[in-house]
Amino acid sequence: MRYFIAFSYFGLSYHGWQRQPNAISVQQIIEESLSTLLKMPLSVVGAGRTDAGVHAKSMFAHFDFPEIPDLEDLSYRLNSFLPDDIAIQRIFKVPEEAHARFDALERTYEYWIVQEKNPFYKDTAHYIKYPLDIKAMDAAAALLLDYKDFECFSKSNTDVRTFICNISLASWNMEEERLVFSITADRFLRNMVRAIVGTLLDVGMGKITSEDVKTIIKSKDRRSAGASVPAKGLYLTKVIYPSTILEFNG
Repeated sequence: MRYFIAFSYFGLSYHGWQRQPNAISVQQIIEESLSTLLKMPLSVVGAGRTDAGVHAKSMFAHFDFPEIPDLEDLSYRLNSFLPDDIAIQRIFKVPEEAHARFDALERTYEYWIVQEKNPFYKDTAHYIKYPLDIKAMDAAAALLLDYKDFECFSKSNTDVRTFICNISLASWNMEEERLVFSITADRFLRNMVRAIVGTLLDVGMGKITSEDVKTIIKSKDRRSAGASVPAKGLYLTKVIYPSTILEFNG
């Protein structure tokens, strides 16, 4: 039978979601804890990759195992095994063909920026001391919805087959003392959000214009886009699945 895990993590101590040969990942920690609890080797497939240091407020993964009579108890016990920076919200049964990565309809990320030094955001937001033209940044962000090919924001030498992403939301908003960039798409390229934020910050600081952003996207050249911002300000906040998966009662 197939099960989904809904969970969250604070990424500072991890080399991203995906298993690495010489570094600790969130996937490794969850797989080892789940395998210990269920007394057999298990592999867990995540909804996608997050880079080293990136956080996830809402993440999903799936694994296969025979009938588990008490999933609430398993969630409780798994949480007791896991470190404090990884938390399980629930484990639930899904159709056997459901896939945490390929069945995700869209994903939403947030990037947090603060403009005053604040020790409580040291590991959770990117500090920018320079004045920013937020209205110009928001206008430039809206342009992303007019394009599909985002090779210019993709990590170089990546193994993806296509650079096409369908972005449905890209905007900046002030939330208390935080400046938050939100972006939703059906898929994201490696390093894409951090490169987009870096480019939009260049707009905010007056280094480039919205017209320059159009030129950058059309160039398909990562070197023409802005520098990637630090991972600590990036959060995966939502993953959407079909109701047939989330409401399955089998």
